Amino acid sequence: MMDAPIASVYFDCDSTLSSIEGVDELLQFADADLRREIAELTTQAMNGTRPLAEVYEGRFRKLAPRRDQLDEIADHYVANVVQDGAATIRALQFLGKHCGVVSGGLLIPVRHLARHLGIPDEHVHAVPLLFDDDGAYLDFDRTSPLWRNGGKVHVVRAAPPSHHPMAFVGDGITDLETRAHVQRFVGFGGVVARAAVRQGAEHFVDSPSLAAILPLVLTADELARLRGEPTFAPLLSAAEG
Repeated sequence: MMDAPIASVYFDCDSTLSSIEGVDELLQFADADLRREIAELTTQAMNGTRPLAEVYEGRFRKLAPRRDQLDEIADHYVANVVQDGAATIRALQFLGKHCGVVSGGLLIPVRHLARHLGIPDEHVHAVPLLFDDDGAYLDFDRTSPLWRNGGKVHVVRAAPPSHHPMAFVGDGITDLETRAHVQRFVGFGGVVARAAVRQGAEHFVDSPSLAAILPLVLTADELARLRGEPTFAPLLSAAEG
């Protein structure tokens, strides 16, 4: 429980707002050997055993996704929203919190999921891909900070003053990097519980429900307001149960 209200809650996307890893969904278009190789690279990046930039370049050079494939990923994100994900965002917004997404994933599908959850585009940060006129992959946007370690810190620090103090929720090592730059970091293990994040996070939840973060990012008065609203009282009961 927070001592003083925060202004915003920002979330990672993959394995936090949605139970899938978007880039790994591109593996359906790859052969078996490449699928195994890319999946291992993703695991190494999320666990912090290999630099994100090295993994990012290698994955997209090998996968070379087409533009239309990103629309399929977008649909998969929405179909796999984590338990109570949409309701948790609505509860936070009911209390006047800004909600945002900071992801090393792909901007088109991440933005699609955020819109589904009611999060405005201007609060969504992910990596754009570049395509030719036929939709063939050219490159990723190397001006984005989010394909490197420390990129999420850059985005968090650049957030509008009205979004601070901030809480950040995520499952991976690049999420944990924000810990020293936000009022509260919450490790989310509801999809994948990563040992490095559990060890490094002061606050960690194992529940598959995203609502489990609410007691960790809200004040006692804010929790009481949710309990008094018929729409949100069941959500909070589940979170605290």
